[in-house]
Amino acid sequence: MPTYLLFGYYNGVAGGLIDLPAWTARFPEIDTSSAHLSPAQKSHNSPIQGTVVAVYTLGALFGALSCILFGDKLGRKRTIMLGAVVTCIGSILQSSSYSLAQLVVGRFITGLGFGAISATAPNWQTECSRAGHRGFVVMLEGLFISGGLAIQAWVNLGMSHTTGDVSWRFPLALACFFAIIIFFSMPLWPESPRWLIKKGRIDEARHVLAAFDDVPIDDPAIAQEVQEIEASLNETGKGKFRDIFRNGPGRFANRAFIAAAAQCFQQMSGINALGYYQTTIFRTFLGFDADLARILAATVFTWQTLCAPIGAFTIERVGRRKLMIFGAIGMGLCMAILSGATSHPANHEAVHAAIAFVYLFSLFFVTGYLGLAFLYSSEIAPLSVRTPITALSTTSTWTFNFLVVEVSPTGFDSIKYKYFIVYAVINWFLILPTVYFFFPETQGLHLESVDRIFLDSKNILQPVQVAKKLRAHSTLGAGGDIQIEEKQVDEKTEKAEFN
Repeated sequence: MPTYLLFGYYNGVAGGLIDLPAWTARFPEIDTSSAHLSPAQKSHNSPIQGTVVAVYTLGALFGALSCILFGDKLGRKRTIMLGAVVTCIGSILQSSSYSLAQLVVGRFITGLGFGAISATAPNWQTECSRAGHRGFVVMLEGLFISGGLAIQAWVNLGMSHTTGDVSWRFPLALACFFAIIIFFSMPLWPESPRWLIKKGRIDEARHVLAAFDDVPIDDPAIAQEVQEIEASLNETGKGKFRDIFRNGPGRFANRAFIAAAAQCFQQMSGINALGYYQTTIFRTFLGFDADLARILAATVFTWQTLCAPIGAFTIERVGRRKLMIFGAIGMGLCMAILSGATSHPANHEAVHAAIAFVYLFSLFFVTGYLGLAFLYSSEIAPLSVRTPITALSTTSTWTFNFLVVEVSPTGFDSIKYKYFIVYAVINWFLILPTVYFFFPETQGLHLESVDRIFLDSKNILQPVQVAKKLRAHSTLGAGGDIQIEEKQVDEKTEKAEFN
């Protein structure tokens, strides 16, 4: 929980500070809201502002990539703890800044730490969850990320009524609270049993698996699960970073593409054009004063938090693909209508419509992409190369997060309301068809069973159809997990060994 609260908190906190008087007085180089600025000055400061806000995501990109080097060596728990320490150091640097250079360095270091956390925590959750309720557990990420966004919005609103540097220093320093909770709570939780098996620590893995199911360590089901995980490792190989760029029987490159695309789509849906600059949008496009803009931004994130359980409670019934398709259609519709509504700021009905569709966008996003992208990227990756694939996919998240946050101030300044049309097109003509044609359904499958989809596929279009055939010849287990018939499993195993 604190990990994803921190995720949401940091994804929004800077965007709520950029128009505070104390902030613009301390960092005039990134001021785009003061009335005394000329249009030329605002245009000059917009890209600088975008870079300062986005440098956090640039640090997160490198933090996620670093997991390729040490993620499997340290394990899931220690990587998260190390990330929490680095994040805390960055927060201290930011909140104590007296120059733009220190602020930039602090934001980069904060991102570096949280990038490692964001690349590791979904793996740890996915590997510690049972197939029948894995989607529900990991989709709760969306609830807590949205909760973090809501917390930062209300904190920023409250602190905006104070005077002096405390109005922006306190919100940046508060992130340390979440990082400290992460660091001290992680030793209380079990290590991933799949990582333990990969490292040959079988007895420890048995204890963890037995604790999950509340059964004795010598229970036959535990022995069978350990055997399945070991068999999956044998089928897909030990795996190295370079392996994810070529296919082979396990189709690692295919799976890396799907994982990276899922995370890319989470960002390119347009959420950060709204999330980071929501207060600015309400002020610039809809004409609200600063206080009302912040109140609206806080209520949007609170609404998103309330909507988050919809995806968590439906994902194991509806499936991953349908929720992503639903989200892409809805987000594209919202962006198209936002473009039209914000082009008429003097029309009260248009303004009200724009506000309504900002709320609706949050509903579609949190249901179809916020937690689901992390879940799907972890599920689709085989254990042997799960760390490098999820590190690469999380790098995709932060790369496109950086891109959107970097270009949005310039986009809003130059093409104004037409900027929303860009994301409508992306949702309808890139995200929607890619999910439909290339993303196989993984609902209810054991992580080891997902390997069967790709072992039996010969090109990038086949996984969707293979997944449907496997599900058509499967049975539903007592815990809601899907059991592939043994005959099918044996045939695929023999086929993989023959190849």
